[in-house]
Amino acid sequence: MEVLFGLPVLGFVFQFLAYLVDAIFTTNLSAQTLQLATPIALGALCGVMNERSGIVNIGIEGMMLTAAFVGFMAAVVVNEAMPADRGPFFGATPALIVGVLAAVGAGMLVSLLHAWLSISVRADQIISGTVINITALGLTGYLNRLIKPSGSAGTFDTIQLPAQILDLPLVGWILRMFLSSGPITTSVIIFVIVLQIMLFRSRWGLRTRAVGEHPRAADTVGIDVIRVRYRNVILGGVFAGLAGAWLTLEFNASFQNGMSANRGFIALAAVIFGRWTPIGAFGGALLFMVSEALGIAIRSNPPPGDLGVFLSGIQASYPSLYNNFFGALPYLLTLIVLAGVVGRSIPPAAVGQPYVKEGAT
Repeated sequence: MEVLFGLPVLGFVFQFLAYLVDAIFTTNLSAQTLQLATPIALGALCGVMNERSGIVNIGIEGMMLTAAFVGFMAAVVVNEAMPADRGPFFGATPALIVGVLAAVGAGMLVSLLHAWLSISVRADQIISGTVINITALGLTGYLNRLIKPSGSAGTFDTIQLPAQILDLPLVGWILRMFLSSGPITTSVIIFVIVLQIMLFRSRWGLRTRAVGEHPRAADTVGIDVIRVRYRNVILGGVFAGLAGAWLTLEFNASFQNGMSANRGFIALAAVIFGRWTPIGAFGGALLFMVSEALGIAIRSNPPPGDLGVFLSGIQASYPSLYNNFFGALPYLLTLIVLAGVVGRSIPPAAVGQPYVKEGAT
């Protein structure tokens, strides 16, 4: 290995790969990646639910931001009215639980608005999503400045696993990745697996895919296309609501204007990258966020050897440029992946097409 590390230019590449492998299996890089990918994965599940039903949803960003604001404000109000000690399960309090429920409710309400505009009004679905994004950004920013909340309900705790379990080969690494987080992050893998099975191994999934591929044929065999689309779009809001709750009740203990930071759009890219499957979208979310997690790992624990000296020198001389580079990597990676995948991914045939039942005027 020392011979490979000493090669000009290529030595840096080999050092980086060795550092990456070591960081994945010996540090919390995998858990950090899952945590950062949580809102992306949840937003992507919302997108899969919508687009498999034939409804384009670019309003995931606005749904997440609205849910984050509503969940945070609800938790603050309940915490001030009913202060309580932290519970044994993820440190949950009544305020945090109410905040999550409020965030989910807000996500479902905004999804209902999108469903009404897209299905009943038959408005352009891209415009409907854009209106939701713009309205959510402006309204939450205005209300945040108007209300100016001074308190906070805190955040959920993580599970503290015994060191003996974490030291187990492979098993400890898997548990560290999926259980060393809050409840929303921990639940993501459950949602992904359940939705994958339901979408491709259940009657509901068959009807959903039929409505998204050929709604006219689905209608002729007795499937209520309008009802299925409404139901799936609204249920998709549950995932967008949980993504918003993660922002203010698990990752941060406050609300900042525009704090969704375009995660909803990256979630859409994960949907396309994953070819409209829950597991594929989850993999895309992990891929897009591993670069940001790696940037955090490098800043806190630079790699050894010449590569570490080189990166530490850049970080010391140009800290702003260094931090912005790793912060921009997820977005650059999104563009690169989409440039190579978007033309090869085939969406549901009827996605984005309003449906008018025969005989209805």
